[in-house]
Amino acid sequence: MSDIKRVIDIILQELAAAGAVAPARCACHGFAFDCCPQQVGGVLAAGATRLGLHASGGGAGEVAGLIDHTLLKADATASEVEKLCREAAEFHFATVCVNPTWVAFCARLLRGSGVGVCSVVGFPLGATTPDTKQYETRRVIFDGAAEVDMVINVGALKSGDLRLVERDIEAVTGVCRDASVVSKVIIEAALLSEEEKVAAATLTKAAGADFVKTSTGFGPGGATISDVMLMRRVVGDTVGVKAAGGVRDLEQMKAMVAAGASRVGASAGVRIVKESRGESVAEARPSAY
Repeated sequence: MSDIKRVIDIILQELAAAGAVAPARCACHGFAFDCCPQQVGGVLAAGATRLGLHASGGGAGEVAGLIDHTLLKADATASEVEKLCREAAEFHFATVCVNPTWVAFCARLLRGSGVGVCSVVGFPLGATTPDTKQYETRRVIFDGAAEVDMVINVGALKSGDLRLVERDIEAVTGVCRDASVVSKVIIEAALLSEEEKVAAATLTKAAGADFVKTSTGFGPGGATISDVMLMRRVVGDTVGVKAAGGVRDLEQMKAMVAAGASRVGASAGVRIVKESRGESVAEARPSAY
């Protein structure tokens, strides 16, 4: 574990030297960093070069392919989940993201559509044991999940128990890897310090996860541009970054993709795709988070 701590220290030093760990407020406007027009404009410009078509809007199909169409609220009904699946098939989203109880139902509805089923493990608190998360993972895969989003043990991370966090993540990623299922690790960034975000992203990469993900959507905050940028710098180009929580329109999605997100979790996916087509949109349904 001392080796992991040394790696984290090295990454923090490199990020600090590069100015990647941003101050809370920008010097130019005094705004929160994520709201600063100059900072956001710079991110979009950088993204337009690196991910040109997506960051500049792209085709509706390309936008939809970046979205996990999400419904994770506790009181979701069968009819709402069925509607989610119909929308996903119509707009060709990457996946639907649902609680474990709905995985088999969604897998049946979406069979042959090209849309995957994503489910969540240890959700939303992450405070269950590694063996419990491993069983949940095996079960949702058995029921038809093609992707699994797990929540880390946030309390263990904040207590400095990196070995437990490492075991926690590996309990899920190992099963996913054996089953050729995509694994995503939710770090709940709004609860973490910059150092803890780096530690979580480093452990995620070391455990062989396919994505690191910002948020559950049930915490004190959702995805932010600065968190996505930080996570992308830590994991590099070999691990995906998923921005989730509070992405409600096309402009917000553009900003997240430009900052380095390769997937976006959103309950407003239909609205986002319609905006990308230039269509008028009605008020989005209440957040599925």
